[in-house]
Amino acid sequence: MNSIPFERDFDFEYGRCDTLSPLIRRVIAPNPGPFTFTGTGVYIIGHGSVAVIDPGPVDPAHIAALDAALEGETVSHVFVTHHHLDHSPLAHPLADRHGAKVYGYGPQQSAPVGGEVRLEAGDDVGFQPDIQITDEQVFHGEGWTLEALHTPGHTSNHVCYALHEENTLFSGDHVMAWSTSVISPPDGHMGDYLAQLERVRDRDFARLWPTHGPAVRSPRAFVQAYIDHRLAREDQILACLADGHDTIRDMVAVMYADVDKRLHPAAAHSVLAHVIHLVELGKVASSTVDQVDLTARFKLAETA
Repeated sequence: MNSIPFERDFDFEYGRCDTLSPLIRRVIAPNPGPFTFTGTGVYIIGHGSVAVIDPGPVDPAHIAALDAALEGETVSHVFVTHHHLDHSPLAHPLADRHGAKVYGYGPQQSAPVGGEVRLEAGDDVGFQPDIQITDEQVFHGEGWTLEALHTPGHTSNHVCYALHEENTLFSGDHVMAWSTSVISPPDGHMGDYLAQLERVRDRDFARLWPTHGPAVRSPRAFVQAYIDHRLAREDQILACLADGHDTIRDMVAVMYADVDKRLHPAAAHSVLAHVIHLVELGKVASSTVDQVDLTARFKLAETA
């Protein structure tokens, strides 16, 4: 497999507001875990009248830390990358406190399945933004400009936000320095994800700030490594099929032989996302007509 140059070490302290650049500050929520790494990084953009991205969970200590960081300031916009429980629950309470609106892409296209087995945080069921944004929509504030980039893949409604003044992207869970992103069908879509990775790569951002973990400091090379990793997985799937491993379960057993078997159910969702993409590309076919799921059998397409 192609190696991704992950970075997991960075300086932070719960409750502390860190200045990351002239326009960016961050407060990390105390919700560490297998899906959130050290916790949710909440970004504050600007000074005086500010924007907040991914306010995080409703947690008393976290709310107190954000209030301290925002003392004397007003929040004009609350942006959400997507509605998972580690990103969006505090969005409306924070916006209500400051008389602001919550901005996001809108509802997911498909109901997610798999729950915790997807190896990601749960869904903030019922969340709706006040304002549904569109791809490439631009928002202006006091000394800052944010552009929304609809980046489906991790979820169908995932949005990244580009800060024009610093050529920086707040990448949510689309790209993270510490880990790959979970792509779990039916709402997660590998084809969309790969296309949006290429889009982010080609924007040549100076830095990416994910919602979890440290910054991605060499975005073009890092995102290309992300893409190469995914394409290598698809080559593995094609090799498995050529060797007669025709179910998702069999492929996972081969591809993840050195990984704790307790993680294999989650890995199966990722492999399924890749298989769906390969079916869409005409490289793989389902042995059962129109059945493309965890129970189906697959084969190399005749044109592959």
